[in-house]
Amino acid sequence: MQIRRATKIVATLGPASSDPQLLEQMIAAGVNVVRLNFSHGKAQDHVERAAMVREAAQRAGREVAIMADLQGPKIRVGKFAEGRVMLEPGLPFVLDASRSEPGDLQGVGLDYKELPRDVKPGDVLLLNDGLIVLQVDAVRGEAVYTTVKIGGELSNNKGINKQGGGLTAPALTAKDMEDIKTAMSFQADYVAVSFPKNATDMEMARQLCNVAAAEFRHKPGLIAKIERAEAVPLLEEILRVSDGIMVARGDLAVEVGNAAVPALQKKMIRMARDMDKVVITATQMMESMIANPVPTRAEVSDVANAVLDGTDAVMLSAETAAGKYPLDTVREMATICAAAEAAEDLERDSDFIGQTLGRIDQSIAMGALFTAHHLGAKAIVAMTDSGSTALWMSRHRIHIPIYALTPKVATQRRMAMFRNVRPLLMDTSADRDTALDQAESHLKMRNIVQQGDLYVITCGEPMGAPGGTNMLKICRAR
Repeated sequence: MQIRRATKIVATLGPASSDPQLLEQMIAAGVNVVRLNFSHGKAQDHVERAAMVREAAQRAGREVAIMADLQGPKIRVGKFAEGRVMLEPGLPFVLDASRSEPGDLQGVGLDYKELPRDVKPGDVLLLNDGLIVLQVDAVRGEAVYTTVKIGGELSNNKGINKQGGGLTAPALTAKDMEDIKTAMSFQADYVAVSFPKNATDMEMARQLCNVAAAEFRHKPGLIAKIERAEAVPLLEEILRVSDGIMVARGDLAVEVGNAAVPALQKKMIRMARDMDKVVITATQMMESMIANPVPTRAEVSDVANAVLDGTDAVMLSAETAAGKYPLDTVREMATICAAAEAAEDLERDSDFIGQTLGRIDQSIAMGALFTAHHLGAKAIVAMTDSGSTALWMSRHRIHIPIYALTPKVATQRRMAMFRNVRPLLMDTSADRDTALDQAESHLKMRNIVQQGDLYVITCGEPMGAPGGTNMLKICRAR
């Protein structure tokens, strides 16, 4: 039985969750969005996994969104002769872009060949998610000479970050461009762009997606992963050209420092909601459940705080991709989300004060929320073609569930990411009164409303015109 909650769960597919029966159970337990990580696997692997997700969702009786997460630039060290070395503090270590032989205790090659041009003496480099710290002493030709400040085990292909940001690697690589074509071949509902620095990176990704998806008449939502220091001051412009953001706390923390991330997370969630965009909170949310059947209390608090901040979705990475307990992790996360939402102290009317709305459909959406709250409605229903009305409603916290009825499967899947929105597929008549009767029958069939229940419904005339929501009706189920 799926726990009723507003916050959505994104789960990463991987070796631990690639069994079709297990995936079906995970979707039934609460997964709303399945993430395909394009850092691993070949194009055909992703095509097959996407088909498996669609089939599992159908068997579970739920539609889920698929998010294709692009790898982005490989800002990594090369390989070592022994697979790994143990770096000792105080010793020299060379990062050499021209080195072709495997690495050793003295140095290693680079997958990221531009590093010598991106750093200068005095810069601090953080490797392996910040666990190893190197200070740059000199740059000579293709070699970066460093001193180990914090040592540890460094293994093949570990990531490199520069403290404070400043690496020039482009957000979209040749591999990403091919991966976009693959993702559009199975009509991924969202594409997550890794390491964007500015709005231009996201506009380029949008153009590539639209070209690749044109033959399928599909337009995916674009998620900007905020993980570079340079992206933080440009957050508003990045949001403006994206459909949402991911608070990618791993690489971001390495570049700006761990202590800065909690406040940035709150700022990003608030800004995304204010700008009518979706927001995903990610990285290490239930990390201990990779190996343990229960989360730590700190992880419970972390997930709950993201929910209380108003995030649309919380994301699981290695926990479901490679962990021992993928199904248990989804169930635990669903329980935490529901408990946090139940404890929310909402000042509902404050959302409606001082609002300036320039569009009829946005005004109708706001009116539906206000009316439903004050009348104690059982449900808010949005008949929507594009999903925009449901998105606007979901930006405001209300404990009344929002049911979005749409005739388009692509819209239904995309709305799976929206907080407190339950998307349902329903073909509607072009006649308004017939369509409203069909909507009520649909709600009653699903036991959403029963005879005598009050609900609020929005739609547009003429029916089926995108952006045409212009009617609000208060109904009592017959």
